[in-house]
Order: sequence, then C-alpha cells, then structure tokens
Amino acid sequence: MLVLLPPSEGKAAGGTGPALEAGSLSLRGLGPARETVLAELVELCSGDEDKAAEVLGLSPGLRGEIAKNAGLRTAPTRPAGEIYTGVLYDALDLATLTPAAREAARRSLLVFSGLWGAVRVDDAIPSYRCSMGVRLPGLGALGAYWRGPMAEALPEAAGDGLVLDLRSAAYATAWKPKGELAERTATVRVLQSRIVQGVEKRSVVSHFNKATKGRLVRDLLSAGYEPASPAELAEALRALGYAVEGDAAPAKAGKPYALDVVVTEL
Repeated sequence: MLVLLPPSEGKAAGGTGPALEAGSLSLRGLGPARETVLAELVELCSGDEDKAAEVLGLSPGLRGEIAKNAGLRTAPTRPAGEIYTGVLYDALDLATLTPAAREAARRSLLVFSGLWGAVRVDDAIPSYRCSMGVRLPGLGALGAYWRGPMAEALPEAAGDGLVLDLRSAAYATAWKPKGELAERTATVRVLQSRIVQGVEKRSVVSHFNKATKGRLVRDLLSAGYEPASPAELAEALRALGYAVEGDAAPAKAGKPYALDVVVTEL
C-alpha cells in the first residue's frame, strides 16, 4: 500500500540533523528536478525580499520564511515526518506509533511537496516554505513542473499494490495515476453529517477532513492492515469503525475509486 499525503503549510522549525544531502532522499529519480527547484528557490529568496514574498504568497508576518529558504543548503535537517505539522499530522501522530506501525509508515507514506516533489517520512529535510501552487520565475507553476518527473517515479513507487490518495487538490495536480494503476487507486472524501431540522445535511469541512484522514491512516497502520485493492480498503475501514460509502466500482474505467467517509464528530 502506498499512501499519498499533502504536506502542511506550517512546518516545525529547526533540527539537529546534518545539512541536506539531496542525493540521500527517497525516489532518487526525482533528484535532478529537486535540485532545479531548490536552486530556483534559494536564488529567489537570496535576492529581492519583496519579490520573494510576492512569489511565495507570504504575509508580512511570514517574511522570516524567506531567509529560511535562502539558507536551505546549510540548514539543519530532521525527518520529514517531524517537519510536517498541522491537523492531519497531529491526528496521525507518528511519534507515538508502535515500532511495527512506524516501520509500516516508513514503507507506505509519501508526502507530496512543492520543493521536493515527494518524500518519505524518514527522509531528512530542512524546514522550508514552498507550496505546490507557487510559480517560480524560472520554472512556472510547480504543479505542472513536477508532472514529468512524477510520471517516471511514482508508478515504480506504487508497485502493484493499492494507492490511497489523500492529497489536497493543489498537490493532486503534480501526478494523476493512469490506466491500470488508477483502477487500484482510491481517493477519500470526508463528509460531516449533521441533522438540521430533522433532515441530514452533509458537507466537506476542512478540519474534519484533515483530522479524519490522519486518524484513518494511523488506524490502518496500527492495526497492521495492508489492503491490496480499493474494495479491501473499504472493508478494512469499516472493520475499524468508519462509515464508508461508494466502493462498488470506479466512476469510469481507468479512473480511481472514490470513497466517502461520513463522520458526525471528531
């Protein structure tokens, strides 16, 4: 099973690891593209601060991120699973998993990134700021830039097992599974169910969405489940107590399965 996750906008500061060794990161085929994006980002953030803030979409209170990006090559690192923070990663809570579940996380989790393309949770990276929606001056939109390198690297990473795609829309632009691989990919939408004047209302709520996705990944890892297909994933989630709908078949041949997880509370 390969689980595709979005990163977090906020990231843990600092680190105790050595400076970045880009060649040691997983998915070695992404190396040249990573170096290109890294060079562009460092150059941008080493120059005109106002231009860098505009390109990166930074508010005045986040201007410190520019200097952080300028020093990426020499900054200390920490595992990517510790760098990413926020609602999804708080719910996933990698640090408190059992050793067996942490090993499963190391094998199966892949975090998408505007800077790195995608990394495993044990890859050592510095804290940075560069979303997939950024348009770097020399490269254009990063979502489009990463499509070629990802198309080469991701099918191999996926192997012949299930792909559980939990990415947000911005990060899904960087790679879309196709053909047979798409048919063993499942996307998950989290719906909050509320009763309003005696009638059930369902809606997508960001906090519920992120927290539930983090929790269901944690539960799958902790239970040792390794579903091999979208149908097996739906069965596993139901066994874990989730209300799952929509596992009959993909909407179209060559397209991912779309599963809905319905929740009433966090």
